[in-house]
Amino acid sequence: MIFDHKEEDDYFENTPQEEPKPKPVKQPPLRPDDPKYYDYEDEWEHLRPASRNWKAWLWTILGAVAGMVVVVMYFRYCSPWSDRETQYGYVENITRRGLLFKTYEGVIIPYKSIADTVKPYEGDIVFSAKDDKVAAQLRRLHLANLPARVEIARYRGALPWRGESKVVIVKADTADVTKIYPVTSGKHPIPGGGFTGK
Repeated sequence: MIFDHKEEDDYFENTPQEEPKPKPVKQPPLRPDDPKYYDYEDEWEHLRPASRNWKAWLWTILGAVAGMVVVVMYFRYCSPWSDRETQYGYVENITRRGLLFKTYEGVIIPYKSIADTVKPYEGDIVFSAKDDKVAAQLRRLHLANLPARVEIARYRGALPWRGESKVVIVKADTADVTKIYPVTSGKHPIPGGGFTGK
């Protein structure tokens, strides 16, 4: 047929494609020594300081606060303020306590408080044992009623897995009372009354 033909693109009916617009050239920022710096009419937008990234500032402040908290917690709970302090005395009792964390807790009667009857009594030493080995040594000294020489670390705060007390005994051994108390009569006091020696 005469009118039977393939439909082809009609270049005259198609809309012409728009030519890409040239990108605007970015003007360099004006400096205050340039007279045109003050001639803008856009409500002084160019005179405002550049906007800062508030999220970066927020994360910086939060990081600094978290760092300070970690440092304070470390020095309060993990670093002893008094280390290798030596005390002499008798172990009054030692028990294993705790619900979630089982720790060894006890009391030591200081030897100087027993021997010196002039100074007022300063009180017992409530302690936590560092580990099972130290606790076993303290229990042996308690059952044998022997004087103990202990090394103490003092913390500003207690941790549940370290013990209930701020005083932690890190080492325990027997003590010779004749070397820690001036020998006068050759007798030395023991807890519960009485003296050692003849």
